[in-house]
Amino acid sequence: MTETTNSPAQADLTDHSYDGIQEYDNPLPAWWTWLFAGSVIFSPFYWVYFHSGDQSRTVVAGYNMSVAENLKLQFAEIGQLQPDQDTLLKFMHDPKWIKVGELTFKTHCISCHGNNGEGKVGPNLTDDYWKNVTSLKGIASVIINGANNNAMPAWGNRLHPNEIVLVSAYVASLRGSDAGQNGKAAEGQLIPAWPEAPGEKLE
Repeated sequence: MTETTNSPAQADLTDHSYDGIQEYDNPLPAWWTWLFAGSVIFSPFYWVYFHSGDQSRTVVAGYNMSVAENLKLQFAEIGQLQPDQDTLLKFMHDPKWIKVGELTFKTHCISCHGNNGEGKVGPNLTDDYWKNVTSLKGIASVIINGANNNAMPAWGNRLHPNEIVLVSAYVASLRGSDAGQNGKAAEGQLIPAWPEAPGEKLE
């Protein structure tokens, strides 16, 4: 009697067959299996660390920290600004730094004041009627301290002093812009025009 044995190729076949195609027994490499198992074990710790409600660990927080560090390097060029009328007038007409004010506005203010200051929940910033401001430096005061029982939140402890000055200058520059033609209706009282720009501009 002749004993029959499976060839090596036959021994490596499984008993799974799909549409006439028989499955070959080719297990994954051990390193891949352990890597997958390690990923599964690691995932709950990752989830707890990054999704536990601590916003300081998010990608957005990391981006904001990087932006803040970059701004600090830029601010070394101009020192710490004071939110007075002369400083605001200078930076209102400085193309380089008004962009920083615009970035701050687009980051923090558009949900209430609209993308171009036309007003949404908050008032229209492009007309001549203002609710809590009667002078140029009053813009910075409202940004620092808030207004209307925190309907306008205080940003004095959230923004760098230079960001406050530059976003104030940007807000002031929106007055009289075309963006408000179809914006929110005027609120508050008519206030005097901003003072004339100084003759000396920043280099």
